[in-house]
Amino acid sequence: MSSYWPYILLAFVIGAIATAVTIPLIIAFCRKFGYFDQPNQRKVHKAAIPRLGGMAFLPSLALSFAVTMLVYFSQTMSYPDFHYTSALMVIGAAIVFVVGGMDDLLDLPANLKFVILAIGSLALPICNLTLDNMHGFFGLYALPLWIAYPLTVLVIMTIVNAINLIDGIDGLASGISVICLAVFVYLYVDLRNIVFVVMAAALLGSILAFMGFNLFGKVGKMKIFMGDAGSLILGYVLAYLAIKYMMVTEQDIYTDINPILIPYSLFIVPVFDLVRVAFTRLAASEPMFHADQRHIHHIMMRCGLTMHQAFAAILGLVVFFIFGNLLLDDMHVPITIIFFIDIALYLMFFVVAFVVIDRKESFRELMDSEVIPF
Repeated sequence: MSSYWPYILLAFVIGAIATAVTIPLIIAFCRKFGYFDQPNQRKVHKAAIPRLGGMAFLPSLALSFAVTMLVYFSQTMSYPDFHYTSALMVIGAAIVFVVGGMDDLLDLPANLKFVILAIGSLALPICNLTLDNMHGFFGLYALPLWIAYPLTVLVIMTIVNAINLIDGIDGLASGISVICLAVFVYLYVDLRNIVFVVMAAALLGSILAFMGFNLFGKVGKMKIFMGDAGSLILGYVLAYLAIKYMMVTEQDIYTDINPILIPYSLFIVPVFDLVRVAFTRLAASEPMFHADQRHIHHIMMRCGLTMHQAFAAILGLVVFFIFGNLLLDDMHVPITIIFFIDIALYLMFFVVAFVVIDRKESFRELMDSEVIPF
């Protein structure tokens, strides 16, 4: 790993500086043209906040990646072997980025956004980046292409939408992405793949710079939200890194960890939350894309946590699932059993949360009625 450190640091620093320089310009643009995330009954914030912070992510990533790889190639005297599929990947990322930006600016209909994202997600299977092996998950192994292609698009769409929908409080989507990217930096260093090490490190630096404005910026000054342009491109890049890792790892002789385990563990919290909310809406006969306050961060705040406490608690839950699943895998527990254990633990978490909410609300009603029990 030591030989990769200079490139990791270079990519990280360029990504962070590019974003730190760009964000104030985006804030000024939002103020001039009135692009604010307005408060409402569903949202946590109480003031209008600029919402285009994520527009800095893809340009910062591209700049950092290009400069770092040029330095790497010049120092190692190696040359990139770019294929036409690389161009398709860039086109897919651009489609996702543009649809996110258009949604931030024009508030696109949810159904239209869904269709365009599906088109952008097709770039991965077209480039032969497919989930064509389940590695024993539910007893499945090699999959035929007619299953692998739509499954890959479904997984990409799920991750993209999960990151997008969990972006409901300061730092949450970016904090989860930071954990994922830090893990991917480590994993790709272990696999000796400099391209994806640099990609993950560059985006990691960009997100951490953004979090400084998002978490600590003052309202009316330097505070900003990432918006859909940011959350969608984060989900897309994370899905790309995850699928590529699963494809590469199955051919690697240096690890005996199930290739699906770590990527699956990284996305448990946002994906499980997406699925839980979707089923809840279906059970209530509500539209699938109907905005509400059923997400995990809303529930944590109903338990009495502040926004920053909810942020820390949910990130702690992400880390818990990652290390817990690695421990179970080390104990040779099959991945299908790990999946059901995770579901049980996740549901137990919400049972406890709703018990806390029920008692909290009962106590509030008791105090409001001014009845003193004896």
